[in-house]
Order: sequence, then C-alpha cells, then structure tokens
Amino acid sequence: MRIAIASDHAAIDLKAELREWLIEQGHEVADLGPETTHSVDYPDFGYKLAAVVADGTAERGVALCGSGIGISMSVNRNPAVRCALVSEPLSASLAREHNDANCIAMGARLTGSDMAKACLAAFLETEFAGGRHQRRVDKLSNPEI
Repeated sequence: MRIAIASDHAAIDLKAELREWLIEQGHEVADLGPETTHSVDYPDFGYKLAAVVADGTAERGVALCGSGIGISMSVNRNPAVRCALVSEPLSASLAREHNDANCIAMGARLTGSDMAKACLAAFLETEFAGGRHQRRVDKLSNPEI
C-alpha cells in the first residue's frame, strides 16, 4: 500500500520509527517531513498530507504531532480526507470500518511506539464495511450546511 506520513517537530522520532516499521511491513512510504526537530507549524504538514491522500498519490495517511489534535484538525480541512485521532487499536479499526477513514492521527507525547504500531496495523488491516455507513461517509465530504 502507498502510505504518506507527516508530522511536526514534536513527533519526528515516532515518525521515523513508524516509517521504518511500515517499510518492513512491505508498504511504500512517502515521508512528507519535516526532517529536523526545528519548530514547524503542524498545519503546513497536515495540509501536505491531506493533499497527497486526496489526489490519490497515497492510499492512506499517518499524521503525527505532540497530541495528534492539531494535525488531525488541519488534515480534516480537506473535504476528501477523513482523519481519525486514535490512541488504541479499536478506535483505529472502527475509524476504517464505520467511517472509511483514509488517515489516522496520533500524539507522539501521548502514544508510545508499540501502541502506535498496533493502531497503525489495525487501521491498515481493516476494510470499510460500506452499507448503512456509506451515506454517512458521503455526507462528510459533501456537508449540507
């Protein structure tokens, strides 16, 4: 699977560990940055991640920052992307099964690397159930506000 991964400066180490783990699992990984721990603005990397998932360059995306909250908000600004903030595997699985999430976000300061890998595995292994969930997912990309 083609997976894009992006973070802010607070999640550089977790991003590197997850990138290597994904490659070991046989995935093609695009690291969208940043490259150093110098302070950056998470929206810049969240928007970049959302763009490559929205245009199909990546099939799934992984967004990381200190808490996961800010970067998930920025990723979700793109109407073609559904990014779920997760901290354990059940939420990651349900985000795929019920919400057809194409990105997940995690907080490097809140989620250890083993738990992050478990969340990512659940996210990648779970299929969207479709059916009654499809009309709800359609509304996420086309809100009637």
